[in-house]
Amino acid sequence: MNTPSPTVLLDITDAVARITLNRPNALNAITVELAEEFLQAVKVVSRTPSVRVAIISGKGKAFCAGGDLAYLQDATPRKARVLIDPLHEAVELLTRLDIPVIACIHGVVAGAGVSLAVACDFVLAAEGTRFNLAYTGIGTSPDASASWHIPRLIGTHKSMELLLLSTPFDAIEALHIGLITQVHPVEQLEAACSQMARRLATAATRALAQTKRLIRSSTQHTLKEHLEAERAAFCACVETRDFSEGVNAFISKRIPSFRGE
Repeated sequence: MNTPSPTVLLDITDAVARITLNRPNALNAITVELAEEFLQAVKVVSRTPSVRVAIISGKGKAFCAGGDLAYLQDATPRKARVLIDPLHEAVELLTRLDIPVIACIHGVVAGAGVSLAVACDFVLAAEGTRFNLAYTGIGTSPDASASWHIPRLIGTHKSMELLLLSTPFDAIEALHIGLITQVHPVEQLEAACSQMARRLATAATRALAQTKRLIRSSTQHTLKEHLEAERAAFCACVETRDFSEGVNAFISKRIPSFRGE
Protein backbone atom coordinates (compact mmCIF):
# COMPACT_ATOMS: atom_id res chain seq x y z
CA MET A 1 0.00 0.00 0.00
CA ASN A 2 1.33 3.42 -0.93
CA THR A 3 1.90 5.86 1.92
CA PRO A 4 0.41 9.26 1.13
CA SER A 5 2.92 12.07 0.84
CA PRO A 6 2.78 14.85 3.43
CA THR A 7 1.03 17.97 2.16
CA VAL A 8 3.72 20.18 3.73
CA LEU A 9 7.46 19.49 3.63
CA LEU A 10 9.92 20.88 6.17
CA ASP A 11 13.67 20.94 5.66
CA ILE A 12 16.15 22.61 8.01
CA THR A 13 19.67 23.02 6.65
CA ASP A 14 22.43 25.45 7.64
CA ALA A 15 20.18 27.66 9.80
CA VAL A 16 17.57 27.95 7.03
CA ALA A 17 14.15 26.32 7.35
CA ARG A 18 12.20 25.72 4.15
CA ILE A 19 8.48 25.04 4.42
CA THR A 20 7.09 23.75 1.11
CA LEU A 21 3.40 23.35 0.28
CA ASN A 22 3.20 19.92 -1.32
CA ARG A 23 -0.05 19.43 -3.26
CA PRO A 24 1.36 20.20 -6.72
CA ASN A 25 -1.40 18.40 -8.61
CA ALA A 26 -3.95 20.68 -6.94
CA LEU A 27 -1.87 23.88 -7.25
CA ASN A 28 -1.23 23.56 -3.51
CA ALA A 29 -4.83 24.42 -2.66
CA ILE A 30 -5.29 24.46 1.10
CA THR A 31 -7.09 21.51 2.66
CA VAL A 32 -7.63 20.90 6.37
CA GLU A 33 -4.71 18.49 6.29
CA LEU A 34 -2.41 21.03 4.65
CA ALA A 35 -3.48 23.78 7.08
CA GLU A 36 -2.79 21.54 10.07
CA GLU A 37 0.57 20.36 8.68
CA PHE A 38 1.55 23.94 7.87
CA LEU A 39 0.77 24.93 11.45
CA GLN A 40 2.90 22.07 12.79
CA ALA A 41 5.79 23.06 10.52
CA VAL A 42 5.67 26.66 11.73
CA LYS A 43 5.60 25.42 15.32
CA VAL A 44 8.71 23.31 14.72
CA VAL A 45 10.50 26.31 13.24
CA SER A 46 9.47 28.47 16.21
CA ARG A 47 10.96 25.90 18.61
CA THR A 48 14.26 25.39 16.78
CA PRO A 49 16.89 27.88 18.03
CA SER A 50 19.34 27.02 15.25
CA VAL A 51 16.96 28.37 12.58
CA ARG A 52 17.80 31.97 11.66
CA VAL A 53 15.61 32.42 8.56
CA ALA A 54 12.64 30.64 6.96
CA ILE A 55 11.50 30.29 3.35
CA ILE A 56 7.93 29.38 2.36
CA SER A 57 7.38 28.06 -1.15
CA GLY A 58 5.07 25.83 -3.17
CA LYS A 59 5.95 22.71 -5.13
CA GLY A 60 4.99 22.35 -8.77
CA LYS A 61 3.49 24.95 -11.08
CA ALA A 62 2.03 27.26 -8.43
CA PHE A 63 2.67 28.68 -4.99
CA CYS A 64 -0.90 28.32 -3.75
CA ALA A 65 -4.32 28.59 -5.40
CA GLY A 66 -6.08 29.39 -2.11
CA GLY A 67 -8.57 27.26 -0.22
CA ASP A 68 -9.63 23.91 -1.64
CA LEU A 69 -13.05 24.66 -3.13
CA ALA A 70 -13.97 20.98 -3.30
CA TYR A 71 -13.91 20.96 0.51
CA LEU A 72 -15.81 24.24 0.70
CA GLN A 73 -18.46 23.28 -1.85
CA ASP A 74 -20.97 22.20 0.79
CA ALA A 75 -19.41 24.07 3.69
CA THR A 76 -21.20 25.10 6.85
CA PRO A 77 -19.78 27.70 9.26
CA ARG A 78 -18.53 24.86 11.44
CA LYS A 79 -16.86 23.12 8.51
CA ALA A 80 -15.29 26.40 7.40
CA ARG A 81 -13.82 26.92 10.87
CA VAL A 82 -12.19 23.49 10.77
CA LEU A 83 -10.16 24.74 7.79
CA ILE A 84 -9.67 28.34 8.87
CA ASP A 85 -8.70 27.84 12.51
CA PRO A 86 -5.37 26.04 12.00
CA LEU A 87 -4.53 28.31 9.08
CA HIS A 88 -5.14 31.42 11.17
CA GLU A 89 -3.14 30.03 14.06
CA ALA A 90 -0.28 29.35 11.66
CA VAL A 91 -0.38 32.85 10.15
CA GLU A 92 -0.46 34.49 13.57
CA LEU A 93 2.51 32.40 14.75
CA LEU A 94 4.33 33.04 11.47
CA THR A 95 4.11 36.81 11.96
CA ARG A 96 5.41 36.48 15.53
CA LEU A 97 8.55 34.57 14.58
CA ASP A 98 11.69 36.46 15.57
CA ILE A 99 13.45 35.28 12.42
CA PRO A 100 12.90 36.78 8.95
CA VAL A 101 10.46 34.87 6.74
CA ILE A 102 10.74 34.88 2.94
CA ALA A 103 7.87 33.93 0.63
CA CYS A 104 9.24 32.44 -2.60
CA ILE A 105 6.26 32.47 -4.95
CA HIS A 106 5.47 31.63 -8.56
CA GLY A 107 2.67 30.63 -10.88
CA VAL A 108 -0.81 31.02 -9.41
CA VAL A 109 -1.16 32.91 -6.13
CA ALA A 110 -4.83 33.26 -5.21
CA GLY A 111 -7.05 33.77 -2.19
CA ALA A 112 -5.38 32.49 0.96
CA GLY A 113 -2.22 31.96 -1.08
CA VAL A 114 -1.92 35.74 -1.32
CA SER A 115 -2.69 35.98 2.39
CA LEU A 116 0.15 33.60 3.26
CA ALA A 117 2.60 35.43 1.01
CA VAL A 118 1.91 38.92 2.35
CA ALA A 119 2.13 37.67 5.95
CA CYS A 120 5.84 37.05 5.32
CA ASP A 121 8.56 39.66 5.79
CA PHE A 122 9.86 39.44 2.23
CA VAL A 123 7.98 38.33 -0.89
CA LEU A 124 10.09 37.32 -3.90
CA ALA A 125 8.06 36.45 -7.00
CA ALA A 126 8.87 34.94 -10.36
CA GLU A 127 8.11 36.90 -13.50
CA GLY A 128 4.70 35.86 -14.76
CA THR A 129 3.26 35.16 -11.32
CA ARG A 130 -0.49 35.79 -11.38
CA PHE A 131 -2.36 37.10 -8.34
CA ASN A 132 -6.06 37.19 -7.55
CA LEU A 133 -7.60 37.79 -4.14
CA ALA A 134 -10.64 35.93 -5.53
CA TYR A 135 -12.74 36.00 -2.35
CA THR A 136 -15.70 38.08 -3.48
CA GLY A 137 -15.71 36.14 -6.74
CA ILE A 138 -16.90 33.08 -4.80
CA GLY A 139 -19.14 35.10 -2.50
CA THR A 140 -17.02 35.38 0.61
CA SER A 141 -14.74 37.78 2.45
CA PRO A 142 -10.98 37.41 3.03
CA ASP A 143 -9.27 35.15 5.53
CA ALA A 144 -5.74 34.31 6.67
CA SER A 145 -4.83 37.99 7.18
CA ALA A 146 -5.42 39.47 3.71
CA SER A 147 -7.67 42.27 4.95
CA TRP A 148 -5.16 43.10 7.72
CA HIS A 149 -1.86 43.01 5.85
CA ILE A 150 -2.84 44.33 2.43
CA PRO A 151 -4.25 47.74 3.52
CA ARG A 152 -1.11 48.28 5.61
CA LEU A 153 1.06 47.49 2.59
CA ILE A 154 -0.73 49.34 -0.20
CA GLY A 155 -3.37 51.62 1.35
CA THR A 156 -7.14 51.60 1.57
CA HIS A 157 -8.26 52.50 -1.96
CA LYS A 158 -6.05 50.02 -3.80
CA SER A 159 -7.02 47.36 -1.28
CA MET A 160 -10.67 48.03 -2.03
CA GLU A 161 -9.98 47.51 -5.72
CA LEU A 162 -8.11 44.24 -5.28
CA LEU A 163 -10.32 42.77 -2.57
CA LEU A 164 -13.80 43.93 -3.60
CA LEU A 165 -13.41 43.54 -7.36
CA SER A 166 -11.19 40.42 -7.27
CA THR A 167 -9.11 42.10 -9.95
CA PRO A 168 -6.32 39.84 -11.30
CA PHE A 169 -2.83 41.35 -11.44
CA ASP A 170 0.69 40.22 -12.19
CA ALA A 171 4.03 40.31 -10.40
CA ILE A 172 5.10 43.60 -11.97
CA GLU A 173 1.98 45.40 -10.74
CA ALA A 174 2.34 43.71 -7.33
CA LEU A 175 5.86 45.11 -7.13
CA HIS A 176 4.75 48.55 -8.34
CA ILE A 177 2.04 48.90 -5.67
CA GLY A 178 4.31 47.65 -2.89
CA LEU A 179 2.64 44.29 -2.25
CA ILE A 180 5.80 42.28 -2.86
CA THR A 181 9.54 42.82 -2.45
CA GLN A 182 11.26 41.68 -5.67
CA VAL A 183 10.55 40.09 -9.06
CA HIS A 184 13.01 37.69 -10.70
CA PRO A 185 13.10 35.61 -13.88
CA VAL A 186 11.61 32.19 -13.18
CA GLU A 187 14.94 30.42 -13.57
CA GLN A 188 16.60 32.81 -11.08
CA LEU A 189 13.94 32.83 -8.35
CA GLU A 190 15.34 29.99 -6.25
CA ALA A 191 18.84 31.42 -6.36
CA ALA A 192 17.56 34.85 -5.34
CA CYS A 193 15.63 33.41 -2.40
CA SER A 194 18.61 31.34 -1.29
CA GLN A 195 20.95 34.32 -1.57
CA MET A 196 18.64 36.46 0.56
CA ALA A 197 18.26 33.64 3.09
CA ARG A 198 22.03 33.26 3.40
CA ARG A 199 22.43 37.00 3.89
CA LEU A 200 19.79 37.07 6.63
CA ALA A 201 21.09 33.90 8.27
CA THR A 202 24.49 35.52 8.80
CA ALA A 203 23.08 38.82 10.10
CA ALA A 204 22.63 39.88 13.73
CA THR A 205 19.61 37.71 14.49
CA ARG A 206 18.47 39.49 17.64
CA ALA A 207 18.74 42.88 15.97
CA LEU A 208 16.57 41.57 13.13
CA ALA A 209 14.02 40.30 15.64
CA GLN A 210 13.84 43.63 17.45
CA THR A 211 13.52 45.49 14.14
CA LYS A 212 10.70 43.18 13.00
CA ARG A 213 8.80 43.80 16.22
CA LEU A 214 9.19 47.55 15.88
CA ILE A 215 7.97 47.59 12.29
CA ARG A 216 4.98 45.33 12.97
CA SER A 217 3.92 47.30 16.06
CA SER A 218 4.48 50.77 14.62
CA THR A 219 0.90 51.37 13.49
CA GLN A 220 -0.41 50.46 16.94
CA HIS A 221 1.66 53.05 18.83
CA THR A 222 1.66 56.77 19.31
CA LEU A 223 5.00 58.38 18.45
CA LYS A 224 5.88 58.64 22.14
CA GLU A 225 5.04 54.98 22.73
CA HIS A 226 7.06 53.93 19.73
CA LEU A 227 10.08 55.99 20.74
CA GLU A 228 9.99 54.20 24.08
CA ALA A 229 9.78 50.85 22.27
CA GLU A 230 12.75 51.84 20.09
CA ARG A 231 14.79 52.77 23.14
CA ALA A 232 14.01 49.46 24.86
CA ALA A 233 14.85 47.48 21.71
CA PHE A 234 18.11 49.36 21.15
CA CYS A 235 19.19 48.80 24.75
CA ALA A 236 18.36 45.10 24.45
CA CYS A 237 20.56 44.90 21.35
CA VAL A 238 23.42 46.68 23.13
CA GLU A 239 23.58 43.76 25.56
CA THR A 240 24.20 41.22 22.79
CA ARG A 241 27.50 39.77 21.64
CA ASP A 242 26.58 40.66 18.06
CA PHE A 243 26.36 44.37 18.88
CA SER A 244 29.88 44.31 20.30
CA GLU A 245 31.08 42.39 17.26
CA GLY A 246 29.35 44.79 14.87
CA VAL A 247 30.83 47.90 16.46
CA ASN A 248 34.33 46.43 16.70
CA ALA A 249 34.16 45.20 13.11
CA PHE A 250 33.09 48.66 11.90
CA ILE A 251 35.94 50.35 13.77
CA SER A 252 38.41 47.73 12.51
CA LYS A 253 37.08 48.05 8.95
CA ARG A 254 36.35 44.32 8.64
CA ILE A 255 33.27 42.23 7.93
CA PRO A 256 31.45 41.32 11.15
CA SER A 257 30.95 37.68 12.14
CA PHE A 258 27.51 37.55 13.74
CA ARG A 259 26.47 34.46 15.70
CA GLY A 260 22.93 35.36 16.62
CA GLU A 261 23.98 35.87 20.23
